[in-house]
Amino acid sequence: MNLSIVIPLLNEEESLKELHDWIVKVMQSNRFLYEILFIDDGSTDASWQIITQLSAKNPNVKGLRFKKNFGKSQALHAGFKAAKGDVVITMDADLQDNPEEIPELYDLIINQDFDLVSGWKKKRYDSIITKNMPSKLFNWAARKTSGVQLHDFNCGLKAFKRNVIKTIELRGEMHRYIPVLAKSAGFANIGEKIVQHQARKYGKTKFGMERFINGFLDLITIWFVSKFGKRPMHLFGALGVVMFIIGFGFALYLGIDKIFINPTARLITQRPEFYISLTSMIIGTQLFLAGFLGEIMVRSRKNEKRYTISEELNLSEKQEQYSS
Repeated sequence: MNLSIVIPLLNEEESLKELHDWIVKVMQSNRFLYEILFIDDGSTDASWQIITQLSAKNPNVKGLRFKKNFGKSQALHAGFKAAKGDVVITMDADLQDNPEEIPELYDLIINQDFDLVSGWKKKRYDSIITKNMPSKLFNWAARKTSGVQLHDFNCGLKAFKRNVIKTIELRGEMHRYIPVLAKSAGFANIGEKIVQHQARKYGKTKFGMERFINGFLDLITIWFVSKFGKRPMHLFGALGVVMFIIGFGFALYLGIDKIFINPTARLITQRPEFYISLTSMIIGTQLFLAGFLGEIMVRSRKNEKRYTISEELNLSEKQEQYSS
């Protein structure tokens, strides 16, 4: 199979058929063997019914339905797990991503050997205040922190080699940082392509301003995990040792001063240095233990289920050519 197109969605009943027909037209004109994976992230409208109808008409359409809204990262994780194509394309279901970009993205992965190609919506049709300016600030911070030189980390239109999406682990709201996760996993050949952005045709965005706050917090998490996720002792243990040495140094100084220099001076417990010493040694011990426990958790961590699927469509069936 050439392509797996993974589409997470939440309450997008108006756009699904139009998006499906548009993708199929592109697939047929380029003679791709493909599958379309719709991941219904707990929609409360008729989205799943439409996906079911599309699957009955087109055997290349597959679907997963979550029991409730688990978030875009979990929807992508489920889609990545089910995808079988040599190249995996992700795109949003709101018709703001153009399926006509898919052949070029596919070519960049197959013929130019990129591990990952991210779309760049250079010209956007979103609000300047609520989306464009915060997005520019967010992307600037992501570039500086991660070292991945992309202009648009959060673009939903991306292309991957299959082994990339089978390797990375999506948690929380980390879908914004898939390129950073890929780089941390050793996939350094990351490219970017300017893609066409289209104004939303139906409904309204499912993301508010809180996504930028969550995004920056996730960025800090990504930075920490990429540097110390597999060796927490290197951070917490080192800080703990430094703090303990500082505290022990104060305690040693107080002991020598009391015994040999000023034996008649006030009690050690009446001096502020004593409390600095005690606090430093306690904090140092706690940091060291945090690093030690972190190492144990890293070595014993098992895959955990982060979402619940209520229905599946076509996931085990043989792919067929779609004819209208």
